[in-house]
Amino acid sequence: MSDQASKLRNLVEERADQEAQARQFGELYFGTAKETRVIAITSGKGGVGKTNLAVNLAVALQLSGKRVMLIDADIGMANVNLLMGAVTNRSLLDLLKDGVKLEDVVENGVAGVKYISGVAGFEATLNLNRAEQKKLHKKLGRCSEMADIIIIDTGAGLNRNVIEFILAAEEVLLITTPEPTAIADAYAVIKAYSTYTDRKNIKIVVNRIRDELECYEVADKINQTTKKFLNVAVDCLGYIYEDKIVREAVQSQEPFLILNQNSPASRCVIELATVLLSGNRMESVSKGWRGFLDRLFGY
Repeated sequence: MSDQASKLRNLVEERADQEAQARQFGELYFGTAKETRVIAITSGKGGVGKTNLAVNLAVALQLSGKRVMLIDADIGMANVNLLMGAVTNRSLLDLLKDGVKLEDVVENGVAGVKYISGVAGFEATLNLNRAEQKKLHKKLGRCSEMADIIIIDTGAGLNRNVIEFILAAEEVLLITTPEPTAIADAYAVIKAYSTYTDRKNIKIVVNRIRDELECYEVADKINQTTKKFLNVAVDCLGYIYEDKIVREAVQSQEPFLILNQNSPASRCVIELATVLLSGNRMESVSKGWRGFLDRLFGY
């Protein structure tokens, strides 16, 4: 395990000790959820790395000692199972069938992450009647018995399903890239989100950056627009470097965090997991020798 993975585990142990001490005095430790923590990951457009973040963040949090479940709610473009290197026979929608239990659709993935696959190629919009909603509600209810943290990989864009998932989640991570179209689409998500709720639990993650400054330039650009037109400020959780290991991992159908824990992208995701567990700001992640070469040759 890398030093950063050990850092995650130490953080979890430290917080557990603090919680135990608080319980001795009949107090609830600040930041301790009574229920399973739910994090939705979304994006304004496809192709910005949303599912890769969901999968690798789930792995990082699992390595920290948390029990993590990943639910692929991207109906029609589901590919969590592909990044897990698995072919699954059951999906989220199988829970609508009589006789299918939660255990029938939950798969054991990389590093012990549990996941529920979505349905690739499913063209119809997921509009459930009341009976189907009740059935899903009852069967999915037991997910909290299996996980400390549940990550929802939503679809991209602004269809009804995506909006419902991000409105229901306690925390939302909105992933974008420095491309102007991705920034514009991220703003559209924030606009739609702020239309339906006053909660301020959506945070930006900037993917495929060349350096740390680029992340905060993107976040500042989004915030200037949201403050001006929506009177909403959005925090930036952190960033992920552009890294060739990501494409290699997709080709080999495994999380890039497993393929190389010390790559720039992997170290960023581990730091993002640390931030989610600690509530602190993201510490700078050095690209090391590769960063030196990038700067030397102008990449």
